[in-house]
Amino acid sequence: MEKELIKAEIMLKLTKKNNWGACYDRLEHFKRFPDLKKIIKELEKKFWIIIHKKPNYTAISLNTKYKREIAEFIYEQIKIHYKI
Repeated sequence: MEKELIKAEIMLKLTKKNNWGACYDRLEHFKRFPDLKKIIKELEKKFWIIIHKKPNYTAISLNTKYKREIAEFIYEQIKIHYKI
């Protein structure tokens, strides 16, 4: 799978679950994606993903400040119009 497409699929899954800001999802729910840790670090560098480190698990959510950029990226990669 192409790396950019994987990024878009991860973020699409987060948007469908409405995981923005303080509402997050455990990283273990995304283990089907290859190179997950590397992709999450890349998205964190763009400030699109927020990592929440808890004592028993690590979780991720989308950054609300970049809603438009995230929506455009998902649309470009997956070619769907998902209203955020």
